[in-house]
Amino acid sequence: MKIPRVMSTQHPDNVSIPFFAEHMDMSGEDEIQEAYYAFSHLGCDEQMWDSEGKEVDDFVVKKLFTKYPEFFKKKVLGKDIFITLRIPNPTVEKEEAKILVEALESIPRSMDAARAFYESPYPPIFEVILPMTTSAQELNRVYYFYKNFISGKQHQKIYEGDLTVAEWVGDFLPQTINVIPLFEDIPFLFNIDKILSEYLQDKKFKYLRVFLARSDPALNYGLISAVLILKIALKKLEKFSSQKEIEIYPILGVGTPPFRGNLSPYNIERILSEYPSVETFTIQSAFKYDFPIEDVINAIKKLKTLIRHPLEDFDKRFCEKIIEKFSKEYQTLIIPLSPAINELAKYVPKRRTRKLHIGLFGYSRSIKGVTLPRAINFCCACYSIGLPPEIFGLSAISKDELKDLIKIYKNLEYDLSLALQYFNSKCLEFLPEEVKNKIIKSFEVLNSLNIEYETDMEHKEVTTKILKNLKYGQISNLGDLIIEAAYLRKFLG
Repeated sequence: MKIPRVMSTQHPDNVSIPFFAEHMDMSGEDEIQEAYYAFSHLGCDEQMWDSEGKEVDDFVVKKLFTKYPEFFKKKVLGKDIFITLRIPNPTVEKEEAKILVEALESIPRSMDAARAFYESPYPPIFEVILPMTTSAQELNRVYYFYKNFISGKQHQKIYEGDLTVAEWVGDFLPQTINVIPLFEDIPFLFNIDKILSEYLQDKKFKYLRVFLARSDPALNYGLISAVLILKIALKKLEKFSSQKEIEIYPILGVGTPPFRGNLSPYNIERILSEYPSVETFTIQSAFKYDFPIEDVINAIKKLKTLIRHPLEDFDKRFCEKIIEKFSKEYQTLIIPLSPAINELAKYVPKRRTRKLHIGLFGYSRSIKGVTLPRAINFCCACYSIGLPPEIFGLSAISKDELKDLIKIYKNLEYDLSLALQYFNSKCLEFLPEEVKNKIIKSFEVLNSLNIEYETDMEHKEVTTKILKNLKYGQISNLGDLIIEAAYLRKFLG
């Protein structure tokens, strides 16, 4: 069984519009062509097909075979390259619940399309990603719903004395699917081994893919907390794999900004050194469309040649202490900033039609009534006023702690150096006093590090215009200025 190394996703963090797109906000046929482009030109070996929070084409497999038959005869879907569905989580996304059913129903239809296309077909879709996983029960519901009510219905008689469903309309394959848990919040990342252990109690899988989010932990708890909790989770997965004698293949959902993972075509070696035990990395839209195509292709080739090895051991208690301190400081700072962030996020281009995400800040009771936009829009709003979110929360860390932290978070100085080039000190004039003081204190902490960076003067000029426009209530060209600054960064957020 081939495990994909590079998963193309539909995260809308790109500034540039791909050449094949017919619309500024990609959807429908654009995303069909995008899947082919990711496979055939970029060299990705997996495409996430996201049905969470947007309309999705359930006939993607049939359309790919019809449009690009020569390519898919050479590269067999389900064997050489893969499409993996991301489905809604009915426990959290009640209004999206029945989209889960539609997505799962499309799996046997895709198998029928493969049978018509290949002589010896593999199931073209056999794995689904369950976002916001919090329990084994949620995973079991998806696994058994498919087994009992999608593929399982083929054995039922249409009515007493009549044909079975399979005899009438054909069989429903594959008989079972793999459910990939996507862990996005710290409490469940901390308990990742317990949740997986319960899920595997009545199953005999040869392997399990486990998806770890990078953006939402950063959005909810800050940059440093996100990195440390991922390291703890990855260590737990290593131990769990050994104890249960099952191969675990982690997937890491990284974006281009440092705040969301800092995976760009130019720092592949660094990301591999930070997360050496990860099997699959996500390639989001900014990575695909905001850099020279030759650099993108070469970077994907590097990712596909990675050799996994375990994370170095580290002090888990120290990490837990830092996560607690940093998260509290980060959230204290975010609360007074949230009105401005939410207002500015309205002017960030969508790039794809998606609904607001549900996370820690999506529940008004969690953080004193505070809500925030999705991580991409959050980042973009912060960068657009010259206030990189990577520095939020640093005011809680002592200089001695920072030195110990660098031994665990290997690329901390590098990540901060990339973010700091977009800092515009003029933003301090617009911040609440308590926030301003914390930002100033963060820079005092940063001074203990030998971080070298040069302010991007073009970006500073654009963010200064945005700040002035906000001051005087001139919003007519905010969207254009936000895009102008994003082009300089090579990502929206």
